[in-house]
Amino acid sequence: MTAPSTFGLSSEARNLHWLLTNLVEEVPGIRSVAVVSSDGLLLLSSDPGRNEEARQARETPRAGPRGSAADLATVVSGVGSLTVGAARLMDFGPVKHTMVAMDEGSLFVMSISDGSLLGVHGSAECDMSVVAYHMALFVGRAGHVLTPELRSELRKSLEPESSVSSVSSVSSEPTGSAR
Repeated sequence: MTAPSTFGLSSEARNLHWLLTNLVEEVPGIRSVAVVSSDGLLLLSSDPGRNEEARQARETPRAGPRGSAADLATVVSGVGSLTVGAARLMDFGPVKHTMVAMDEGSLFVMSISDGSLLGVHGSAECDMSVVAYHMALFVGRAGHVLTPELRSELRKSLEPESSVSSVSSVSSEPTGSAR
């Protein structure tokens, strides 16, 4: 796996990228990993191509799903929301993790903090207990650093370059200046 570009990111954001890259490289059978905010936005992905696709998807309106960059984030967010609703309905306390086993693979969802979720798409051959163990390690390491400021930075890192540069050029111009 090629590490996603971390140029211009804080040390905390670079550390999260590193943790995510390690998770994918160390655990056999993991196909992709996504960190999703409480409102369902992709914050971090194991696939650098997914990060670029997420940027493009945000600037290109489409009818229906936005492509593979948003697929795992959408599924993770939906499954997370569904299980939280079920736990509330059944009055069983907060959801710790969810696993969906399918013929050709598995989906694992684990709470990180403040409603953020870690989602892992595994192959049919992956050892579910090993995946769950390594996810718990990631959550333990990432949970305390995933602050609102860091989530905001990660979201901004996925925004299209044009909207970031146009905002900064507008805000850097003094008000009321004559040209």
